[in-house]
Amino acid sequence: MVGGGQLARMTHQAAIALGQRLRVLAAAPDEPAAQVTPDVVIGSHTDLDDLRRAAAGATVLTFDHEHVPGDLLDQLIAEGVNVAPPPAALLHAQDKLVMRRKLSALGAPVPRFAAIETPEDLDDFAALTGGPMVVKAARGGYDGRGVSIVDDVAQARAVVTDYLAAGVPVLVEERVAMRRELSALVARSPFGQGAAWPVVETVQEDGICVTVIAPAPDLTADSAASAQRLALRLADELGVVGVLAVELFETTDGQLLVNELAMRPHNSGHWTMDGAATSQFEQHLRAVLDYPLGATTPVAPVTVMANVLGAPQTPAMTMDERLHHLFARYPDARVHLYGKDERPGRKIGHINLLAKDATDSANLRERAERAAHWLSHGEWSDGWDPHE
Repeated sequence: MVGGGQLARMTHQAAIALGQRLRVLAAAPDEPAAQVTPDVVIGSHTDLDDLRRAAAGATVLTFDHEHVPGDLLDQLIAEGVNVAPPPAALLHAQDKLVMRRKLSALGAPVPRFAAIETPEDLDDFAALTGGPMVVKAARGGYDGRGVSIVDDVAQARAVVTDYLAAGVPVLVEERVAMRRELSALVARSPFGQGAAWPVVETVQEDGICVTVIAPAPDLTADSAASAQRLALRLADELGVVGVLAVELFETTDGQLLVNELAMRPHNSGHWTMDGAATSQFEQHLRAVLDYPLGATTPVAPVTVMANVLGAPQTPAMTMDERLHHLFARYPDARVHLYGKDERPGRKIGHINLLAKDATDSANLRERAERAAHWLSHGEWSDGWDPHE
Protein backbone atom coordinates (compact mmCIF):
# COMPACT_ATOMS: atom_id res chain seq x y z
CA MET A 1 0.00 0.00 0.00
CA VAL A 2 1.38 3.37 -1.04
CA GLY A 3 1.09 5.75 1.91
CA GLY A 4 1.75 5.19 5.58
CA GLY A 5 -1.19 7.02 7.14
CA GLN A 6 -4.06 5.84 9.29
CA LEU A 7 -5.87 4.24 6.34
CA ALA A 8 -2.88 1.96 5.73
CA ARG A 9 -2.66 1.30 9.48
CA MET A 10 -6.26 0.10 9.62
CA THR A 11 -5.87 -1.84 6.37
CA HIS A 12 -2.94 -3.65 8.02
CA GLN A 13 -5.26 -4.68 10.85
CA ALA A 14 -7.65 -6.21 8.31
CA ALA A 15 -4.79 -7.89 6.43
CA ILE A 16 -3.71 -9.79 9.54
CA ALA A 17 -7.09 -11.51 9.82
CA LEU A 18 -6.94 -12.52 6.15
CA GLY A 19 -3.47 -14.02 6.53
CA GLN A 20 -1.98 -11.33 4.32
CA ARG A 21 1.15 -9.26 4.83
CA LEU A 22 0.78 -5.58 4.01
CA ARG A 23 3.96 -3.84 2.92
CA VAL A 24 3.73 -0.07 3.32
CA LEU A 25 5.54 2.68 1.42
CA ALA A 26 5.85 5.34 4.12
CA ALA A 27 7.55 8.71 4.07
CA ALA A 28 8.95 8.25 7.60
CA PRO A 29 9.29 5.41 10.15
CA ASP A 30 6.97 7.15 12.64
CA GLU A 31 3.97 7.31 10.27
CA PRO A 32 0.86 5.50 11.61
CA ALA A 33 1.15 2.37 9.44
CA ALA A 34 4.92 2.16 9.72
CA GLN A 35 4.55 1.87 13.50
CA VAL A 36 2.57 -1.38 13.28
CA THR A 37 3.59 -3.31 10.18
CA PRO A 38 6.98 -5.10 10.05
CA ASP A 39 7.29 -4.68 6.27
CA VAL A 40 8.03 -0.99 5.63
CA VAL A 41 9.71 0.74 2.72
CA ILE A 42 10.77 4.29 3.53
CA GLY A 43 10.52 6.48 0.46
CA SER A 44 8.43 8.82 -1.65
CA HIS A 45 5.30 8.13 -3.67
CA THR A 46 6.74 10.39 -6.40
CA ASP A 47 9.94 8.35 -6.82
CA LEU A 48 9.74 5.48 -9.32
CA ASP A 49 12.49 3.43 -7.67
CA ASP A 50 10.78 3.72 -4.27
CA LEU A 51 7.52 2.56 -5.83
CA ARG A 52 9.35 -0.34 -7.43
CA ARG A 53 10.79 -1.36 -4.05
CA ALA A 54 7.34 -1.28 -2.52
CA ALA A 55 5.80 -3.30 -5.34
CA ALA A 56 8.56 -5.92 -5.64
CA GLY A 57 7.06 -9.39 -5.33
CA ALA A 58 3.66 -8.08 -4.22
CA THR A 59 0.38 -9.53 -5.43
CA VAL A 60 -1.09 -6.06 -5.89
CA LEU A 61 -0.14 -2.41 -5.33
CA THR A 62 -2.86 -0.22 -3.85
CA PHE A 63 -3.14 3.16 -2.11
CA ASP A 64 -4.09 5.00 1.05
CA HIS A 65 -4.06 8.32 -0.89
CA GLU A 66 -4.54 9.36 -4.51
CA HIS A 67 -1.40 11.44 -5.07
CA VAL A 68 0.84 9.01 -6.97
CA PRO A 69 1.61 10.41 -10.46
CA GLY A 70 -0.18 8.44 -13.15
CA ASP A 71 2.86 8.21 -15.43
CA LEU A 72 4.77 6.38 -12.69
CA LEU A 73 1.91 3.92 -12.26
CA ASP A 74 1.78 3.37 -16.03
CA GLN A 75 5.47 2.49 -15.93
CA LEU A 76 4.90 0.00 -13.10
CA ILE A 77 2.08 -1.63 -15.07
CA ALA A 78 4.37 -1.89 -18.10
CA GLU A 79 6.83 -3.74 -15.85
CA GLY A 80 4.14 -6.23 -14.79
CA VAL A 81 2.89 -4.73 -11.52
CA ASN A 82 -0.80 -5.24 -10.72
CA VAL A 83 -2.08 -1.76 -9.74
CA ALA A 84 -5.52 -1.39 -8.15
CA PRO A 85 -7.31 0.85 -8.73
CA PRO A 86 -5.68 1.34 -12.14
CA PRO A 87 -4.33 4.81 -12.99
CA ALA A 88 -7.02 5.41 -15.60
CA ALA A 89 -9.61 5.17 -12.83
CA LEU A 90 -7.51 6.88 -10.16
CA LEU A 91 -7.18 9.98 -12.34
CA HIS A 92 -10.81 10.83 -11.57
CA ALA A 93 -9.98 11.08 -7.87
CA GLN A 94 -6.79 13.04 -8.56
CA ASP A 95 -8.14 15.74 -10.85
CA LYS A 96 -11.45 17.40 -10.01
CA LEU A 97 -11.85 18.90 -13.47
CA VAL A 98 -11.31 15.54 -15.20
CA MET A 99 -13.78 14.02 -12.73
CA ARG A 100 -16.44 16.69 -13.35
CA ARG A 101 -16.16 16.36 -17.11
CA LYS A 102 -16.34 12.57 -16.99
CA LEU A 103 -19.33 12.53 -14.64
CA SER A 104 -21.13 15.02 -16.86
CA ALA A 105 -20.45 12.83 -19.89
CA LEU A 106 -21.89 9.86 -17.98
CA GLY A 107 -25.03 11.81 -17.10
CA ALA A 108 -24.29 11.81 -13.37
CA PRO A 109 -25.78 14.75 -11.45
CA VAL A 110 -23.14 17.38 -10.59
CA PRO A 111 -23.21 21.09 -9.73
CA ARG A 112 -22.70 23.43 -12.67
CA PHE A 113 -18.98 24.05 -13.14
CA ALA A 114 -16.41 25.62 -15.43
CA ALA A 115 -12.66 25.48 -15.97
CA ILE A 116 -11.04 28.83 -15.23
CA GLU A 117 -7.97 29.81 -17.25
CA THR A 118 -8.09 33.56 -16.62
CA PRO A 119 -9.82 35.66 -13.92
CA GLU A 120 -12.10 37.04 -16.63
CA ASP A 121 -13.59 33.57 -17.17
CA LEU A 122 -15.36 34.04 -13.84
CA ASP A 123 -17.62 36.74 -15.28
CA ASP A 124 -19.20 34.34 -17.76
CA PHE A 125 -19.77 31.71 -15.09
CA ALA A 126 -21.24 34.21 -12.64
CA ALA A 127 -23.61 35.43 -15.34
CA LEU A 128 -24.72 31.83 -15.90
CA THR A 129 -25.28 30.85 -12.25
CA GLY A 130 -26.07 34.25 -10.77
CA GLY A 131 -25.00 33.39 -7.26
CA PRO A 132 -22.24 32.43 -4.80
CA MET A 133 -19.66 29.94 -5.96
CA VAL A 134 -16.90 27.57 -4.88
CA VAL A 135 -13.38 27.87 -6.26
CA LYS A 136 -11.32 24.66 -6.26
CA ALA A 137 -7.78 23.69 -7.08
CA ALA A 138 -8.18 20.92 -9.64
CA ARG A 139 -5.47 18.81 -8.00
CA GLY A 140 -4.04 18.20 -4.55
CA GLY A 141 -6.80 19.38 -2.23
CA TYR A 142 -8.17 17.39 0.73
CA ASP A 143 -9.91 18.04 4.07
CA GLY A 144 -11.03 21.46 2.87
CA ARG A 145 -7.62 22.44 1.51
CA GLY A 146 -7.72 23.82 -2.01
CA VAL A 147 -11.39 24.77 -1.66
CA SER A 148 -12.58 28.37 -1.21
CA ILE A 149 -16.23 29.31 -0.70
CA VAL A 150 -16.81 32.82 -2.04
CA ASP A 151 -19.81 35.15 -2.05
CA ASP A 152 -19.15 37.17 -5.20
CA VAL A 153 -16.99 37.56 -8.29
CA ALA A 154 -14.53 39.89 -6.57
CA GLN A 155 -13.70 37.29 -3.91
CA ALA A 156 -13.51 34.56 -6.52
CA ARG A 157 -11.19 36.66 -8.67
CA ALA A 158 -8.73 37.11 -5.78
CA VAL A 159 -8.62 33.35 -5.08
CA VAL A 160 -8.31 32.43 -8.75
CA THR A 161 -5.50 34.92 -9.28
CA ASP A 162 -3.50 33.33 -6.45
CA TYR A 163 -4.06 29.80 -7.77
CA LEU A 164 -3.16 30.67 -11.36
CA ALA A 165 -0.06 32.58 -10.24
CA ALA A 166 1.08 29.42 -8.46
CA GLY A 167 0.50 27.37 -11.61
CA VAL A 168 -2.48 25.51 -10.11
CA PRO A 169 -5.31 24.59 -12.53
CA VAL A 170 -8.65 25.90 -11.28
CA LEU A 171 -12.33 25.13 -11.61
CA VAL A 172 -15.33 26.93 -10.22
CA GLU A 173 -18.69 25.47 -9.21
CA GLU A 174 -22.01 26.93 -8.24
CA ARG A 175 -22.70 26.85 -4.52
CA VAL A 176 -25.81 24.70 -4.25
CA ALA A 177 -28.57 25.18 -1.69
CA MET A 178 -27.66 22.22 0.45
CA ARG A 179 -29.55 20.40 3.16
CA ARG A 180 -26.63 18.15 4.15
CA GLU A 181 -23.78 16.01 2.86
CA LEU A 182 -24.02 12.27 2.28
CA SER A 183 -21.62 9.52 1.27
CA ALA A 184 -22.31 6.38 -0.74
CA LEU A 185 -19.53 3.86 -0.13
CA VAL A 186 -19.17 0.88 -2.45
CA ALA A 187 -16.55 -1.64 -3.50
CA ARG A 188 -15.82 -3.31 -6.83
CA SER A 189 -13.63 -6.28 -7.67
CA PRO A 190 -11.70 -6.89 -10.94
CA PHE A 191 -14.29 -9.54 -11.73
CA GLY A 192 -16.93 -6.80 -11.65
CA GLN A 193 -18.70 -7.78 -8.43
CA GLY A 194 -20.02 -4.78 -6.53
CA ALA A 195 -21.19 -4.22 -2.96
CA ALA A 196 -22.72 -1.16 -1.29
CA TRP A 197 -22.98 -0.14 2.35
CA PRO A 198 -25.89 1.97 3.61
CA VAL A 199 -25.70 5.64 2.60
CA VAL A 200 -24.46 7.78 5.50
CA GLU A 201 -24.72 11.41 6.55
CA THR A 202 -21.41 13.22 7.00
CA VAL A 203 -21.12 16.34 9.16
CA GLN A 204 -18.38 18.77 8.15
CA GLU A 205 -16.71 21.60 10.06
CA ASP A 206 -14.11 23.77 8.33
CA GLY A 207 -13.92 21.27 5.50
CA ILE A 208 -13.14 18.35 7.84
CA CYS A 209 -15.53 15.48 8.50
CA VAL A 210 -16.29 15.41 12.22
CA THR A 211 -19.24 12.99 12.47
CA VAL A 212 -20.77 10.20 10.38
CA ILE A 213 -24.25 8.79 11.01
CA ALA A 214 -25.03 5.39 9.50
CA PRO A 215 -27.50 5.06 7.96
CA ALA A 216 -28.32 8.68 7.07
CA PRO A 217 -31.33 9.75 9.15
CA ASP A 218 -34.57 10.55 7.33
CA LEU A 219 -33.23 9.59 3.92
CA THR A 220 -35.99 8.01 1.87
CA ALA A 221 -35.52 4.44 0.70
CA ASP A 222 -35.75 5.62 -2.93
CA SER A 223 -33.05 8.27 -2.45
CA ALA A 224 -30.78 5.82 -0.63
CA ALA A 225 -31.19 3.20 -3.36
CA SER A 226 -30.61 5.83 -6.04
CA ALA A 227 -27.34 6.91 -4.38
CA GLN A 228 -26.16 3.31 -4.08
CA ARG A 229 -27.00 2.56 -7.72
CA LEU A 230 -25.19 5.72 -8.83
CA ALA A 231 -22.05 4.82 -6.84
CA LEU A 232 -22.03 1.25 -8.17
CA ARG A 233 -22.52 2.51 -11.73
CA LEU A 234 -19.67 5.00 -11.38
CA ALA A 235 -17.38 2.29 -9.97
CA ASP A 236 -18.16 0.15 -13.00
CA GLU A 237 -17.96 2.95 -15.61
CA LEU A 238 -14.65 4.24 -14.25
CA GLY A 239 -13.12 0.77 -13.83
CA VAL A 240 -12.54 1.12 -10.08
CA VAL A 241 -10.97 -1.80 -8.21
CA GLY A 242 -11.28 -1.45 -4.45
CA VAL A 243 -13.37 0.89 -2.34
CA LEU A 244 -14.99 3.96 -3.88
CA ALA A 245 -16.52 6.76 -1.81
CA VAL A 246 -18.98 8.99 -3.66
CA GLU A 247 -19.49 12.12 -1.61
CA LEU A 248 -22.85 13.75 -2.28
CA PHE A 249 -24.76 16.96 -1.68
CA GLU A 250 -28.42 16.57 -0.78
CA THR A 251 -30.01 19.81 -1.95
CA THR A 252 -32.91 21.53 -0.22
CA ASP A 253 -35.25 20.21 -2.92
CA GLY A 254 -34.11 16.62 -2.35
CA GLN A 255 -31.78 16.26 -5.34
CA LEU A 256 -28.50 14.35 -4.97
CA LEU A 257 -25.39 15.83 -6.62
CA VAL A 258 -21.90 14.29 -6.73
CA ASN A 259 -19.33 16.38 -4.87
CA GLU A 260 -16.11 14.32 -4.70
CA LEU A 261 -14.75 10.83 -5.40
CA ALA A 262 -12.20 8.88 -3.34
CA MET A 263 -10.79 5.55 -4.56
CA ARG A 264 -9.56 4.07 -1.29
CA PRO A 265 -10.93 3.48 2.21
CA HIS A 266 -12.52 6.72 3.31
CA ASN A 267 -13.29 8.63 6.51
CA SER A 268 -17.02 8.22 5.84
CA GLY A 269 -16.54 4.44 6.05
CA HIS A 270 -14.77 4.22 9.43
CA TRP A 271 -18.09 3.29 11.04
CA THR A 272 -17.94 -0.06 9.20
CA MET A 273 -15.09 -1.25 11.45
CA ASP A 274 -17.62 -1.89 14.21
CA GLY A 275 -21.00 -1.30 12.57
CA ALA A 276 -21.00 -3.56 9.49
CA ALA A 277 -20.50 -7.25 8.76
CA THR A 278 -17.45 -6.40 6.64
CA SER A 279 -15.32 -3.32 7.28
CA GLN A 280 -14.25 -1.09 4.41
CA PHE A 281 -10.64 -2.09 5.07
CA GLU A 282 -11.27 -5.82 4.73
CA GLN A 283 -13.49 -5.14 1.73
CA HIS A 284 -10.79 -3.11 0.02
CA LEU A 285 -8.38 -6.03 0.44
CA ARG A 286 -10.96 -8.51 -0.79
CA ALA A 287 -11.56 -6.35 -3.85
CA VAL A 288 -7.94 -5.75 -4.87
CA LEU A 289 -7.13 -9.46 -4.27
CA ASP A 290 -10.23 -10.42 -6.30
CA TYR A 291 -11.81 -12.37 -3.46
CA PRO A 292 -15.61 -12.50 -3.35
CA LEU A 293 -16.79 -9.38 -1.56
CA GLY A 294 -18.12 -9.51 1.99
CA ALA A 295 -21.58 -8.71 3.28
CA THR A 296 -22.21 -5.01 3.94
CA THR A 297 -25.10 -5.60 6.35
CA PRO A 298 -25.19 -3.28 9.39
CA VAL A 299 -24.81 -5.07 12.73
CA ALA A 300 -26.77 -2.37 14.58
CA PRO A 301 -29.71 -0.11 13.67
CA VAL A 302 -27.51 2.99 13.97
CA THR A 303 -23.76 3.55 14.17
CA VAL A 304 -22.20 6.96 14.80
CA MET A 305 -18.53 7.71 14.11
CA ALA A 306 -16.93 10.81 15.61
CA ASN A 307 -13.44 11.93 14.61
CA VAL A 308 -10.97 12.77 17.35
CA LEU A 309 -9.22 15.97 16.26
CA GLY A 310 -6.22 17.57 17.88
CA ALA A 311 -7.25 20.39 20.25
CA PRO A 312 -5.95 23.97 19.99
CA GLN A 313 -4.00 23.24 23.18
CA THR A 314 -2.79 19.70 23.84
CA PRO A 315 -4.24 18.60 27.20
CA ALA A 316 -1.88 18.11 30.14
CA MET A 317 -3.63 14.78 30.77
CA THR A 318 -2.05 11.93 28.81
CA MET A 319 -4.08 10.12 26.16
CA ASP A 320 -3.81 6.96 28.26
CA GLU A 321 -5.47 8.71 31.19
CA ARG A 322 -8.11 10.21 28.92
CA LEU A 323 -8.89 6.72 27.64
CA HIS A 324 -9.20 5.51 31.22
CA HIS A 325 -11.88 8.11 31.99
CA LEU A 326 -13.65 7.62 28.65
CA PHE A 327 -14.07 3.89 29.18
CA ALA A 328 -15.25 4.46 32.74
CA ARG A 329 -18.09 6.64 31.46
CA TYR A 330 -18.76 4.96 28.09
CA PRO A 331 -17.75 1.29 28.29
CA ASP A 332 -19.42 0.69 24.92
CA ALA A 333 -17.17 3.16 23.05
CA ARG A 334 -15.07 1.57 20.29
CA VAL A 335 -11.87 3.64 20.09
CA HIS A 336 -9.43 3.65 17.17
CA LEU A 337 -6.29 5.75 17.65
CA TYR A 338 -3.78 6.36 14.87
CA GLY A 339 -0.48 6.79 16.70
CA LYS A 340 -0.19 10.43 15.66
CA ASP A 341 1.21 13.36 17.59
CA GLU A 342 -1.52 15.76 18.65
CA ARG A 343 -1.72 18.93 16.58
CA PRO A 344 -4.63 21.39 16.23
CA GLY A 345 -7.25 20.02 13.83
CA ARG A 346 -5.28 16.87 13.01
CA LYS A 347 -7.20 13.58 12.79
CA ILE A 348 -5.68 11.47 15.54
CA GLY A 349 -8.39 8.83 15.90
CA HIS A 350 -12.09 8.09 15.83
CA ILE A 351 -14.78 6.64 18.08
CA ASN A 352 -17.65 4.39 17.04
CA LEU A 353 -20.83 3.96 19.07
CA LEU A 354 -23.64 1.54 18.18
CA ALA A 355 -27.32 1.87 19.08
CA LYS A 356 -29.73 -0.95 19.86
CA ASP A 357 -32.71 1.14 18.75
CA ALA A 358 -33.10 3.14 15.53
CA THR A 359 -34.84 5.93 17.45
CA ASP A 360 -31.63 6.52 19.46
CA SER A 361 -29.78 8.29 16.62
CA ALA A 362 -29.74 11.81 18.12
CA ASN A 363 -28.67 10.60 21.56
CA LEU A 364 -26.01 8.36 20.06
CA ARG A 365 -24.58 11.25 18.06
CA GLU A 366 -24.47 13.43 21.17
CA ARG A 367 -22.62 10.72 23.11
CA ALA A 368 -20.14 10.06 20.29
CA GLU A 369 -19.33 13.73 19.81
CA ARG A 370 -19.00 14.22 23.56
CA ALA A 371 -16.62 11.25 23.77
CA ALA A 372 -14.51 12.55 20.88
CA HIS A 373 -14.37 16.02 22.46
CA TRP A 374 -13.15 14.45 25.71
CA LEU A 375 -10.33 12.56 23.98
CA SER A 376 -9.35 15.72 22.09
CA HIS A 377 -9.54 18.27 24.91
CA GLY A 378 -9.46 16.33 28.20
CA GLU A 379 -12.67 18.15 29.15
CA TRP A 380 -16.24 16.87 29.19
CA SER A 381 -18.37 19.22 27.09
CA ASP A 382 -21.31 18.74 29.48
CA GLY A 383 -19.21 19.38 32.59
CA TRP A 384 -19.47 15.79 33.81
CA ASP A 385 -17.29 15.03 36.84
CA PRO A 386 -16.63 11.38 37.72
CA HIS A 387 -16.02 12.31 41.36
CA GLU A 388 -19.42 13.88 41.94
